[in-house]
Amino acid sequence: MPIPEDTGLFDEPPSQGVRTDTPAYAAGHRARLRKRLLDGGADALADHEIIEYLLALGRPRIDTKPIAHALIQRFGSLAGVLDADWKALENHPGMGETSAAALKVVAIAARRLARARVQEQPVLGSWQALIDYLTIDMAHLTKERVRVLYLNAQNRLILDHLASEGSVDEAAIHPREVVKKALDIGATALILVHNHPSGSPQPSRADIQITNRIAEAGRLLGITVHDHLVIGREGHVSLKAQGLI
Repeated sequence: MPIPEDTGLFDEPPSQGVRTDTPAYAAGHRARLRKRLLDGGADALADHEIIEYLLALGRPRIDTKPIAHALIQRFGSLAGVLDADWKALENHPGMGETSAAALKVVAIAARRLARARVQEQPVLGSWQALIDYLTIDMAHLTKERVRVLYLNAQNRLILDHLASEGSVDEAAIHPREVVKKALDIGATALILVHNHPSGSPQPSRADIQITNRIAEAGRLLGITVHDHLVIGREGHVSLKAQGLI
């Protein structure tokens, strides 16, 4: 049975013959979801139930469960749905601009919360917060992205710089430019970060080579390269922890 489209207005009446929640069922089901959410902690709701509840806030007369299941099936996970291109979400059956915006604003809020936690204290003393932030922000990207996190003398983040998009090599990221920017903004250290869209975070030979070139350039000018983190859907790898820097 077709799912009614999101017209961009909140709770538009569905077309005749399209199944929706009855008022009694909707009130009871969503009240139970809400109670589980508030009383049960972070893992109280399944991934599809989180999406279902988010969509239902703007479309309370529509049965959003089938849409939620379909989104999980298409994009693979809750993170995959929230990180999906907003146009892909908007054009998904049963979705639309308002529903897509409801999901994207949650993704934006999660990124800002994670970034705030990183900025609140020295990065080296809040390593897990940094990993959480980078995983939220980069693990599900479909393009490779290179970032340089510039730190001050207290190892606090002063700039999260998008250096390039594309493969990690000297054509994409120049060691002299990375170090020069550090000097320009008064940074004393940096952390290199990039993602692998393939999902595997295992570093390539090019990853290792460019890291050591930047580290060598930094040493000459008093800029410390603390690490190079590779982020993927399957986890992350620290080149320093592997003894590759």
